Amino acid sequence: MSSLESVIELNDGVKIPNFGLGLYLLESGSAAELSLLYALKIGYKLLDTAQFYQNEADVGRAIKKSGVDRKSICVVSKVWDTNHGYEATVKSVKNSLSLFQLDYVDIFLIHSPVSGSNVETYKALLDLKKEGLIKSVGVSNFGIQHLKGLEEAGLPTPSINQIELHPFCKREKLVNYCREKGICVMGYCPIARGKCFNDPDLINIAKEHNKSVAQVMIRWSLDKGFVTIPKSSNTKRIQENMEVFDFKLTEENHRILAGKPDNSVVSRDPTTLPWEG
Repeated sequence: MSSLESVIELNDGVKIPNFGLGLYLLESGSAAELSLLYALKIGYKLLDTAQFYQNEADVGRAIKKSGVDRKSICVVSKVWDTNHGYEATVKSVKNSLSLFQLDYVDIFLIHSPVSGSNVETYKALLDLKKEGLIKSVGVSNFGIQHLKGLEEAGLPTPSINQIELHPFCKREKLVNYCREKGICVMGYCPIARGKCFNDPDLINIAKEHNKSVAQVMIRWSLDKGFVTIPKSSNTKRIQENMEVFDFKLTEENHRILAGKPDNSVVSRDPTTLPWEG
């Protein structure tokens, strides 16, 4: 059974915790910093942010104030859609480093495959990796067609593909393709933004294990071998979300959840966009 200390080795040798804190919609400011400090204090080692989230500076301040060894923390960020292209990507990543006040970012992803500059954006990240400013390069919201596009362009396989994943959005074909190619799958929205908490089967499974529905959904992701990043700014929920390493779902639990229809909870699904290079 995995634990808070468990790590996954990526295809480039970089190791990443299999559980962390998602920071989408965590508004910048003192409240964000306090949430981050609390998470680091209780043992979180993976912080997932993005240029679009506008809280990179809060992440950097919290790391410095926490007293936790920087080398033990995995920081993930993402190049936003408007920063695609070689020069724009280099400039935006260096700006992110300035906001973080860090010497390097562990993992930088392309946030989504929305433009015709994915290849140049990816090349820029690879060059920044050579400079030591990034440890590992991956993507987010990429479908099979996008991953094939990078491969056909002669580029190295991404270390990670971060996609929406939960019992109501299983993306089995995409997950299987990533695994065949040695791409680590990181799932965001593991609790489906709370939109499925009234599901009777989830409620029954939660009662069976004496856990919350959110904990069951997080455990589903961990059982599937995904890197999982539940988001919360509430210290009670940050604590609750990590209390998922003392149980596993049964085969019957997984059979029931496997039958759930797939419904994305995000407003758009970039994995379905055409590849534009």
